[in-house]
Formats: sequence, structure tokens, C-alpha cells
Amino acid sequence: MDFLLKLAFCAAVMGTATSAIYCVMVMMAAVGFGMRKRREARVAADFLPPVSLLKPLHGTEPDMERNLETFFEQDYPEFELLFCARHADDEGLLLARAVGQRYPQVRAGYVTCGEPQPRYHNAKVYSLEKLDTVAQYELYLTSDADVRVRPDYIRRMVQNLKEPNMSLASCVYLGTTGGGFSSQLDAVGKSVEMTSGVLVADMIEGTKFALGATMMVRKQAFRDVGGFFDLAEYYADDFVLGNRLAAQGKGVKMATYIIRLMVPDQPFWLSFRNQLRWMQSTRRSRPWGHLGSGLTFAVPFGVMGLIWGLMSGHPLAGVLWLLGTMVNRWLQAFAILQILDDPDWKRSTLIYPLRDLLGGVMWAASYLGDRFYYRGKVYKLRDGGRVEAPAD
Repeated sequence: MDFLLKLAFCAAVMGTATSAIYCVMVMMAAVGFGMRKRREARVAADFLPPVSLLKPLHGTEPDMERNLETFFEQDYPEFELLFCARHADDEGLLLARAVGQRYPQVRAGYVTCGEPQPRYHNAKVYSLEKLDTVAQYELYLTSDADVRVRPDYIRRMVQNLKEPNMSLASCVYLGTTGGGFSSQLDAVGKSVEMTSGVLVADMIEGTKFALGATMMVRKQAFRDVGGFFDLAEYYADDFVLGNRLAAQGKGVKMATYIIRLMVPDQPFWLSFRNQLRWMQSTRRSRPWGHLGSGLTFAVPFGVMGLIWGLMSGHPLAGVLWLLGTMVNRWLQAFAILQILDDPDWKRSTLIYPLRDLLGGVMWAASYLGDRFYYRGKVYKLRDGGRVEAPAD
């Protein structure tokens, strides 16, 4: 028992120290990002080339109608809005058509691609390849169905490719939900945990990846990294796209524009499974980075400290240890949610320590297997983030 207590104490000390250092780094990165955000907001948005908006669809989800409307409401001189689903009777595609009828002034197109061919394990990339064949312009703005934007979305995002050497720009997002507590934990995790890691990485080494919720990208960029056929083998196609472009010396950046990522109301088990899937993908795409990310969580080590305190006869020290790690996470959440302009930052900040604890559990669980469930099929992740064909 003494050995286990010492082991728990040492692990708690190490994790508390590393997570405290990480918190300081997050706050520094947040300050830098906020300054850049204010600076870029003052620059005139005078680069206005035509843009093709590409939006793959597969079925519907809550709030999707309003999400789609925001793309039809763009304040931009010349753009086309293109949707692709597997079949003409897809509910998402039918909804997009219905929404489009209310905006006759917007040039919109609706196409189908059929079921993905073998090796196209990432159906989203298969849809993007189809959209690539019908898009008229050289600049693409891709986005997922759960993304919601403001009318200045195209105008602000396209400024990131004003310089000819820039190939791709993606952006962080504010998780938003009207659902229950499990969905709120998911949303604040998308806002704080994801943005923290992105901004710290950008501060240390620059942007060498992309976030696929939305990407401003040159058409040629897909060919520069091997084409859609190769990207379709990866679950984290966005990471691979940005990583390869950065390795080639082509400009990749994290924009300061903030989008909303709408999180549906889901039961806890389904929300956990979906978040775990991303953890598993990250473990395969960035194995060493994912391993190190385990030391960025704080509350799991606070719980270890609490257990040590209770078991070793130092209950007050254990309680203070846990409280200290919670303060750590409150500071981190506050810093990030302020730059994301979260109107509900007080509640989100308050619950973030619980999400941090859950994140630590999911990080540990990500090492327990390589199979994941997605849209009715079971897939297996391989080294590098490649995806194997669905299991029988």
C-alpha cells in the first residue's frame, strides 16, 4: 500500500506541475491570439476573389436548417454554394434544396456522388472529390454540416489567402449547444480543450495542421498532397492535408475568425463515444503528441492527489490539491472563452474542470482499442491515421 501511495503521489505531483505549465502557456497563447485577432479585424477586407463553398452532406441533424441558412446569407460579391450527398433522396440534400428555394439570389448547386468506392473510407473526402469536379473557382471554402457562421464569413476567411504563398487557412470554433449536460460538456471541450492545444502548438512551432470544420484552401492544394484518393484513406484528412502542405513549405495558418460548431443533444454514452473516436484518431495521427497531451490535463491528477491525501492521513492537503487543479482549469477556460467571445462563458468556465476530468478518462481509453463506430459502420484505425475497411 505504501508503494502505491508513493506512486500516486509522484504521478500527481508530476501531472500537476506539467498541467500548471501548460495552463500558463495557454494563457500566453490566448493573449497573442487575441491581439492578432483585434489587429486583423482592423484591416480592410479588400481581397474579394470569387469563391466556391463546398459542403458535403449525409442526413440531417438538429439545428441543421439554421446552419445552412447562414451560408445562404453571406455578404460577398461572387460565390457559389455547392452541396453533395450520396443519393438524391438524402434528407440533408433535400433540406438544402428547400432552404435554397428561399434564397433565389444565391447561386447554389446540388449533386450526388453515390456510395464511396473501395479505399474511400472517408466518405466526406469522396464527396469533396465530386464537388471538385463541378466547382467553378480556384478558391474553396469547405465546411461541415454542423457549422454556423456570420454574414462576413467568406469575406474574412478569404483574406487569409491574400498572399500567393498561402495555401490553407482553418479556424478554431466555439462549441454551442442547446442540449443537456453531457452535450454542454462536449461543447465546452470543443471550445477550450481543442482551442488550447491549437493555439499552444501555433505559438511554439507555427501551424502544421488544419481543422476540418472549415477550411479556406486553394484548389491546387489537394493535388499537391496526393489528391483526394490518397486523403480518403485517412480519418483525420484535415490534419493530413495541413501537415503535408506545411511540410512542403506551402503556407498554412490558423485564422482568427471564429465559427460556431453546433453540438447536438445526445445521451452521455453517445457523446462519450463520439469524443473518444477523435481521441483515437489523434493517437494514430500524432502518436507522440497525443501521448504527451496526457500531461496537459489537470483535474485527473488532482483526483490522484485527493486519493493520496485521504489514504495517507492528509485529507485537507488532498482537498486543496484537487481545488488547485480546478482553479488551473478555470483559468484556462476563462482565457480561451474570452477570445472566443462566448456569451455563456461563466457557465462554461464553471463546468470545465469536470470536462477536463472526462477528457483525461477519454485519453486513457483511447489506448484500449483501434476500432470505432461511425454512421452505422465499424472501422479500424491503423498507424498514421489510415482507416481500414469496415469490419463485417
